[in-house]
Amino acid sequence: MKKFVSVLIVVVMLGVSSMAFAADQKIVGVVERIQWAGNAATVILKDNKTGNKVPIMVTDNLTLDKLRDRRIVVGDEIRCKYDDAGGKNRSKLFRKTAGC
Repeated sequence: MKKFVSVLIVVVMLGVSSMAFAADQKIVGVVERIQWAGNAATVILKDNKTGNKVPIMVTDNLTLDKLRDRRIVVGDEIRCKYDDAGGKNRSKLFRKTAGC
C-alpha cells in the first residue's frame, strides 16, 4: 500500500510540473511586420515550419532598442521563445538566428 501511494504521488507531481511549463512556446520565423504601441511592440513572425503568422508582444528594453535602432527589421529571421498564457504571446527570448 505504501508503494502504491508513493507511486501515485510521483505521477501527480510529474503531471503538475509538466502543466507548469506547457505555456512556453518556441518559434523560428521571419519578421513580417512591426507595430509600435507605447513602450511595447508587437512583431508578427511567419513560422518557418507551418507558415502561420504569430503575433509576439515584445516588452523588454534590450529587444525594443534593437527594433528602434533597426538592428532587427522586416525580413530578418528570428528565434523566439514566448509565453502564451493569458492569450498574449509575451516574448522571453527574441534574437536573430545569425546573432545580434
